[in-house]
Amino acid sequence: MYRNTYVEINLGNITHNVKELIKKYNQYKYYFGVVKADSYGHNDIKTVKAVIDGGCNYLAVATLDEALEIRKYIKDIPILCFGIIPIEYINICIEHNITVTISNIQYLQVLLKQNTNNLRVHIKINSGMNRLGTNNKLEFNSMFQMIRNSNIILEGIYTHIHSAHDRTLTLGQIREFENITSYIDLNEIPIVHIYASESTINFPKLPYANGCRLGIAMYGFAKNTDLHLLPTFSLYSDVIQINTVNNGTVGYNAAYLAKGKEYIAVIPIGYADGIIRKNTGRYVYINNKSYPIVGNICMDMLFVKVDNSVKVGDKVIIIKDIEHIIEIAKHLDTIPYEIMCSISKRIPRIYIEG
Repeated sequence: MYRNTYVEINLGNITHNVKELIKKYNQYKYYFGVVKADSYGHNDIKTVKAVIDGGCNYLAVATLDEALEIRKYIKDIPILCFGIIPIEYINICIEHNITVTISNIQYLQVLLKQNTNNLRVHIKINSGMNRLGTNNKLEFNSMFQMIRNSNIILEGIYTHIHSAHDRTLTLGQIREFENITSYIDLNEIPIVHIYASESTINFPKLPYANGCRLGIAMYGFAKNTDLHLLPTFSLYSDVIQINTVNNGTVGYNAAYLAKGKEYIAVIPIGYADGIIRKNTGRYVYINNKSYPIVGNICMDMLFVKVDNSVKVGDKVIIIKDIEHIIEIAKHLDTIPYEIMCSISKRIPRIYIEG
């Protein structure tokens, strides 16, 4: 770390958040800690361990690569891969105890031609997201029977709620899930997981569901203020130069014009680090005061309009806390997930215990 620009990850707060969620939603047996995308940009195995320390007893990732990276350090906890794993890598899943998602009958038919001893799978139901999973009742039943008559271990069935803030849409998805799986007794399936963070918070537990997936809420984001979730992700840099600009232009394309005498601080972070050019106009914090980003953001640097109280070397908070991330997301017309996931790996992560 040689430019004083870093993300601070609060491991203690991650553990606290998971404990808070499990304490409030304590009717489940399985709590999936969703640690895909480097734990939503938090990175490092330390974050995964903080999730486990909070009480998650299953992990979920998007890719086999992510699962295998965790397996280098943690051998015993089960890991579910949400994505479709190419058939030629199934033996690696068996070897490293990675649970595989079965999304359609064509994939299953090819899979059954392989050595599937000790392979654990979850069937994905497409209840309305129309991404992965089967939405055909007869196909699902065929898949279920094919797995039951093989040496594959059917451990779970799940779906993905796409609009957990909308009661009508969510209840419609639940009905669709129940319809697609109606040929079987869901209570006989070892793990059934329907809800992710927002739906776990917004809807009562379903009688046949014994698992829930904790994702964004582990990192502090939930509309339920009773949860007392804490911030886990902050981004810092410092002032490397201050220019006094008299009615002059700033940055590429002369995108900003100073009105009279202005002080422009240069900060060593840019769009290559994940602070895309649309961040212009939103605020950073220096010495407990907010200042706007001005001009076109460069690949490695950006400009902040400050006052004469700001000095070279002062710490700059690029991303402050939960509320600031929500504010930034609104400015960029996106969601908090993207803010954290977009911060480049060239920004080092510093881990604190809280």
